[in-house]
Amino acid sequence: MDAVFKALADPTRRLLLDRLREQNGQTLRQVCDRLDMARQSATQHLDVLVRAGLVTVVRRGRERLHYLNPAPIHEIEQRWIAGFDRPRLRTLTAIKNQAEEYAMTVPDYVYVTYIRASAEQVWAALTDADVTARYWGHANVSDWRPGSSWEHRRVDGSGAVDVAGTVLESEPPTRLVVTFDDTPDRSREPSVVTFLVEPHRDIVRLTVTHEKLPDAAMRDGIAQGWPAVLANLKSLLETGDVLPQAPWEMSGAE
Repeated sequence: MDAVFKALADPTRRLLLDRLREQNGQTLRQVCDRLDMARQSATQHLDVLVRAGLVTVVRRGRERLHYLNPAPIHEIEQRWIAGFDRPRLRTLTAIKNQAEEYAMTVPDYVYVTYIRASAEQVWAALTDADVTARYWGHANVSDWRPGSSWEHRRVDGSGAVDVAGTVLESEPPTRLVVTFDDTPDRSREPSVVTFLVEPHRDIVRLTVTHEKLPDAAMRDGIAQGWPAVLANLKSLLETGDVLPQAPWEMSGAE
């Protein structure tokens, strides 16, 4: 965590994170324009944030898009904020959010975690219905071929489907892209989730990108949900057991 605190100690880097929170997925030029900063200076600050895990870079064609990664801050919260403090802090945050205006556009959401496992193990954890039932509380059911449907089914015996979608891309064991529709009547244009599995020696970097979000409420929901789901996945693969917490609903509803 030393690198995280060192990165956050600089006010310019904190401002840069603020700007990415307002508009995620910026190119280097956009970062420079929004902060009125020279390219070399912005690159140096971004490098520090990337090394600390606070910013992740996603390549899109020739462009490098920079995303705020909340994983290290989430780990700090898990370490130092006691369970009985969380409800009070959520209430304070809700009051603060009501006093602020949401941005006109809803930014994409990106979360990165590192798992001591093979790419094949992570892929199986994302696509095996029995495994997802353990750490997600739902079974993700599909043959995972491009064009096939997939369902996020409850495991309470009802067989109810809370989320459904279509597999857009499937490249085992490194890349999976699906549409994501959590509306009861499937009436809304679905958002899109990309799982990118990047192996390196005995660890895997798992990047989850959630795009085309319809509104700020859904983004707030998944911003609470994805860290919990991925922490559970990481715990299961590394220790053989899930964390002692309630599974998160895929829709982000509490």
